[in-house]
Amino acid sequence: MTAVPLPDGYSYGPWHDGPDPLAPPADLRDALDEIGREVMAGASPRSALEELLRRGTDRTSGLDELTRRLWQRRSQIQRRNNLDGTLQEVQRLLREALDAERRELFPDPDDEARFREAQLDALPPGTAAAVNELANYDWRSEQGRENYQQIRDLLGQELMESRFQGMKQALQNAGPEDVERINEMLSDLNDLLAAHAQGAEDIQARFDDFMAKHGEFFPENPRNVEELIDALAERSAAAQRMLNSMSAEQRAELAELTQQAFGDPRLAQQLSQLDSQLRAARPGEDWDGSARFRGKNPLGMGEGAQAMADLAELDALAEQLGQSYPGARLEDIDVEALERQLGTDAGVDARRLSELERELRRQGLFERAADGTLRLSPKALRRLGETALSDIVNALRGKTGERETESAGAAGEPTGASRPWRFGDMQPWDVPRTIRNAVLRSVSVGERAVRLDVEDVEVVETEHRSRAAVALLVDTSWSMVQEGRWLPMKRTALALHQLISTRFRNDALQLITFGRYATSVELPELIGLEGAWEQGTNAHHGLLLAGQHLRRHPDAQPVVLMVTDGEPTAHLEPDGEAIFDYPPQQRTLLKTLSEVDRLAKLGASVTVFRLGDDPRLTAFVDVIARRSGGRVVAPDLDGLGAAVVGDYLRTRRR
Repeated sequence: MTAVPLPDGYSYGPWHDGPDPLAPPADLRDALDEIGREVMAGASPRSALEELLRRGTDRTSGLDELTRRLWQRRSQIQRRNNLDGTLQEVQRLLREALDAERRELFPDPDDEARFREAQLDALPPGTAAAVNELANYDWRSEQGRENYQQIRDLLGQELMESRFQGMKQALQNAGPEDVERINEMLSDLNDLLAAHAQGAEDIQARFDDFMAKHGEFFPENPRNVEELIDALAERSAAAQRMLNSMSAEQRAELAELTQQAFGDPRLAQQLSQLDSQLRAARPGEDWDGSARFRGKNPLGMGEGAQAMADLAELDALAEQLGQSYPGARLEDIDVEALERQLGTDAGVDARRLSELERELRRQGLFERAADGTLRLSPKALRRLGETALSDIVNALRGKTGERETESAGAAGEPTGASRPWRFGDMQPWDVPRTIRNAVLRSVSVGERAVRLDVEDVEVVETEHRSRAAVALLVDTSWSMVQEGRWLPMKRTALALHQLISTRFRNDALQLITFGRYATSVELPELIGLEGAWEQGTNAHHGLLLAGQHLRRHPDAQPVVLMVTDGEPTAHLEPDGEAIFDYPPQQRTLLKTLSEVDRLAKLGASVTVFRLGDDPRLTAFVDVIARRSGGRVVAPDLDGLGAAVVGDYLRTRRR
């Protein structure tokens, strides 16, 4: 809403000056969660963003829904209407005029009345031919004379409306002077376009003179000849497509009837010349298209031209919403046109989607990789990690609002500093600072009573007395993708990374993927990793890299966590080649267990998170747990993250 000051108060109306300042902001967190899920499932950040915009959000229709409504409107226009409205109306007026004339002539006994009846009986069967034949007929019936004049006026109004939107209303009571002014305007317009086509140097001056004289006919208020041609050519092309959509007989009838427009054949001639010049000036307009109308609602020539213009506008909007052309952005959508076709709600949805896309880019949630591809920024990964960790903490607590206190202060001695409380913090509160914050906030908002709010809480910063070296090994073989375990695996890694980077910042986390080969990866690389068809589950190589990580941090408590859904089927040879075989070779199993033994000598117990119930896998991971002093956890997919994070915290406390 916007308020306009008036002498006696204020007038309130819709807000039109840019984005509504009272509109709720774009929900970036929910949007980022959606994008994160798509990216972790294997989509690129760009395609994930596009998918979000296509689907929309809980309170905003997406591009797909808006496109569906566009096609529905397009179908309604064609299914409900037909294009013979002008012909039907002319036929009705002519029929009533002839009936009234015959009723007037019937009682008259003289020969002239019989002669007139014979004239009427001899009229050609075609509507246009009959109207032309009656051009010089001297009507006796007042109704017949009025109806015939209505036919001429209707043809003139429809003909002008088909080229100049809104003209029909303005010509409802047109007299001879109005018709002359129209003919003069059309003549001057044709002269102006001819001068433009010839490259006249004073064309802007001619245009200004033309608009000063005839500007009332052009509510679009064009600023130069090019804008004038654009507006006229679009409407003229729509009128031509309307004619193309008619049968050959209907086109011929209308062409002949238009000679009687306002009883002045000059009008049709001037418009024909105008159409030719516009077609030459704008050959790129759709002059040859057509559409099939199969409804029962008759449209006049003006309404038919508008229907064709609406169809063209709907097609253009569908292309804009499709965003399939190079460099497409949501700012390209003609929101005013969308509101014309689908209403203000559709415009609101389009603006919200555009704002969402703009904010996601502006806030640095995407960045360019070295190869030029789009990827999630560290800021976006942190937000995704916060959400993933929050879900896991809730699952671990079991009940909302419960605060763990059993390990409060376990992180180390106070440093003397404090920081704002974050969800999941277990450090003791800094009570004096918390109360001070509450007092200052209450005073700033004018409250008499001091009320404690969650934003007031500060916790004591502590130093870590011990640190851990954590190796998280995740299976990236094809079965993880095939069985729907890909996304839970990535969310688990994301949550653990967030926990360590925010709560246990001295801990050293290494993410290791193992398929045919094992690789140490950074979080962005793991999040963007796509599933690939690759044979082999090389746990041997993964455990080898985990051991290297633990040896780099000899003063840290070793923690090894492995997520897998298959028994080892590959191992690494000394020359670096991965050997795959199924069922697994004895050599593969022995080399894998030898790495487990080496980790045990470093003091590391291996916790295996077994996904799946394969008996061979179950038997093998039990051996790993026994030999390393670790354990086996068999969570469901929804509980994988809570299981891994919970085991990390349990091992660390121990």
